[in-house]
Amino acid sequence: MFNLLKNLFSAPDRSELKEIMKNMPFLVDVRTREEFQGGSVKGAVNIPLNTVSKDLRRFAGKGNIVVFCRSGNRSSQAKMILEQAGISNVYDGGSLQNVQNTLNQI
Repeated sequence: MFNLLKNLFSAPDRSELKEIMKNMPFLVDVRTREEFQGGSVKGAVNIPLNTVSKDLRRFAGKGNIVVFCRSGNRSSQAKMILEQAGISNVYDGGSLQNVQNTLNQI
């Protein structure tokens, strides 16, 4: 239970995210299709949170995976879903803005 709360309410480690982003991870925007169509991070794919568990094949064989959303809530949930499915190379990038700002620093 503590890990669930920790995952939901802890801020992403920006230095770790920056290192991961340097190596061109699989960027996954877990917002809705409508939100994604309004703009996202260059190179990101849209796999809405409500389809993540159905689309596990899209994550297979990927190096590092960075999930993100509008505020960081849905990305935290996506990370937990993927880890429960045995995918361990997932990083919660938090918000779209956080991921974009990190990319701008590289």
